Formats: sequence, C-alpha cells, structure tokens
Amino acid sequence: MSKNVLSKADLIQEVLERTEGLTKKAVSEVIAATLETITDSVAKGDEVNVIGFGKFSQSQRAARKGRNPSTGAEIDIPAATLPKFTAGKAFKDKVNA
Repeated sequence: MSKNVLSKADLIQEVLERTEGLTKKAVSEVIAATLETITDSVAKGDEVNVIGFGKFSQSQRAARKGRNPSTGAEIDIPAATLPKFTAGKAFKDKVNA
C-alpha cells in the first residue's frame, strides 16, 4: 500500500477547493492561526478538544535509564513533556471505513 503525504501546501489547496469565496491567502492564514492556537494552548498545558476530530494534549514521560547503543554504557534519560493526539470517534470511524 503506497502512502501519499499531504503537505501544508496541499492542505491549503484542498481547503481552498472545498470552500467558496475564500482566497488562498485567507485559507493559509486560517490554517496557520488554527495550528498556532493549538500549539500555544497545548504548550501552556491546556487541552484542545475538536469534537469528532480529536483531542490535543500533553503527555508526561518519566525519567528512565537507557543504554548508549554504541558503547553499551547506561545513561539517564530525563523526563519529558510530549504533545499527544487522541483521535475522536468520527475520525476513527472514517479511517476504519
């Protein structure tokens, strides 16, 4: 199964084709503002829930021990805060259809 990759430019073009009366610049600005708002909100520790699409949030990963694959030496891997996306039911249903 070959996969197509939808770039930001492709996303802008898809939205432009599905909407009437919007310019490419306006669509680009709306997408940029949406992504920036989601990023800023999650960075502050807030959750962003888009009903039917999914939820963006933070996930905490605890500190742990690891190994350097080259030397085999044990290393400390620090705790980290990661972005997390949980797909909503409508999104899951469409993907599994």
